[in-house]
Amino acid sequence: MSKRDEYVSKMKLQLDELNTKMDELSAKARDARAEARESYKAEMDKLRDQSKLAVAKLDEMRTAGEDTWENMVTEMEKVRDAFKHSFSYFKSQL
Repeated sequence: MSKRDEYVSKMKLQLDELNTKMDELSAKARDARAEARESYKAEMDKLRDQSKLAVAKLDEMRTAGEDTWENMVTEMEKVRDAFKHSFSYFKSQL
């Protein structure tokens, strides 16, 4: 397995874990009071958008050439970190 494949696999696992946790939080948000539920829904929509962006960036890395994928690592990690931060903040609000 190449270094790129290992990195992509590791990053995919991290994103999958975040998405699973996000689904669990979504279930909790549905149980919230009606006025809070709308706010939680809006935040979940933002998290889902960040998740889609991270998955798209990961797919871009997966298809990048061996000579260019390493240049994308920093950007991928920024996208992942932003997603993780937003997720952690949302989780702290529940």
